[in-house]
Amino acid sequence: MNFPKTRVAVMASTALLVASGAAPGVAAPVPGHGRTSVALAWYDTTADTIATAGSSLPPVTNSRTWAISWIAAARALQHVPAGVDRRDYQDAALAAAVHRALVELVPTRAPELDAALQQTLDRTPDGPAETLGAAAGERQALEVLHDREGDGLDAASVNAPFTVPPAAPGVWQPTPPAFAPAVQNGSRFARPFLLKSAGQFRLPAPPAPTSERYQTDLKEVRDFGELNSTVRTARQTDTANFWFDSSPALWTKPIRVALAATSHRPPLKQAELVALTHATLVDTQIATSDSKYTYPLWRPVTAIRTGVGGVPADPSWTPLRTTPAHPDYPSGHNTYAGAAETVLTALVGPRTAPFTLTSGTAPGVVRTYTAWHQLTLENVDARVWLGIHTRLADEAGVGLGTDVARYGLNHARSLFQEH
Repeated sequence: MNFPKTRVAVMASTALLVASGAAPGVAAPVPGHGRTSVALAWYDTTADTIATAGSSLPPVTNSRTWAISWIAAARALQHVPAGVDRRDYQDAALAAAVHRALVELVPTRAPELDAALQQTLDRTPDGPAETLGAAAGERQALEVLHDREGDGLDAASVNAPFTVPPAAPGVWQPTPPAFAPAVQNGSRFARPFLLKSAGQFRLPAPPAPTSERYQTDLKEVRDFGELNSTVRTARQTDTANFWFDSSPALWTKPIRVALAATSHRPPLKQAELVALTHATLVDTQIATSDSKYTYPLWRPVTAIRTGVGGVPADPSWTPLRTTPAHPDYPSGHNTYAGAAETVLTALVGPRTAPFTLTSGTAPGVVRTYTAWHQLTLENVDARVWLGIHTRLADEAGVGLGTDVARYGLNHARSLFQEH
């Protein structure tokens, strides 16, 4: 696509940052500049693009779109040519990089993306800074897209068929009511952004179904996660329903809060924050699939209806919410939470100004948070109270996500190097 203001190149390094609270869809002013934050504006544009066009795609495929777009932006911002206005160059470069990547990955949104780019360029003074910046952004986007071709994160590859093992105690089987085929099995064969391999942080095998730990955790799910539980409190039910929404959807606002908190930092640092966070989340989902399908542990509904050890069979037991179609160990929501918390804590600290969060699976509920760890704790409890995960799967998930994120933070520099 050609624009009155556009095209060609640059490089990459490393850095990261965070945000406070302009509402999504509202570009925050940059202190001391009297102009809107291009990073926040394009964060919102990316979020809107994925929310509108990516609802039918696997979460990891949408995380890939985030990562590619913002890696390109970070690479384009690393070097500013001598003799041009630094801020004008960086605004144009960031916008052009994210725009080009999104147009290629989500072509149905091209008209809206073109309009967003034009709006950014209209606010940027004409001249060499804008022209060179836009060219660098576009070139970096095309280079990152080329590098990630065939990485196995497209929807068909992610949902590669899984052959269900013969039924046996502890072995995953399709779950009611749909008894649907397993999903996201293929993520484990995808190419990570930073990890050396999908199994780099593979979890140890889960406890046996007859072990004391498993029996204790299964009884907790049976009591607190049943559809009409008499021991689960109203607050616990609200928490469960709130966190039943997808992790990418629920974490979009907290990541934006972190980004907004860094509005006083250079655009490069802001782009690196978004890029590293989402690249790490892609790798976390790949690692999650690896452990899930290495140890295809049955879901609580199967264990409770079948009966095992000290937990008698209850063929009519039904969880609060329908069980997703993949194995129990580890909990994907909790690997995501562990990774996101670790990255945001490292880049912007453990606490933040109060921010509110809503959920598509709990209409009308608004919750307020002041620390990333609060979100992780609620994820752990919620999956038990929903009746869809054991606590051991939740805690293992947080640990796995944390390990992947720490590795990503320690190897972030390679993410921003041109290949």
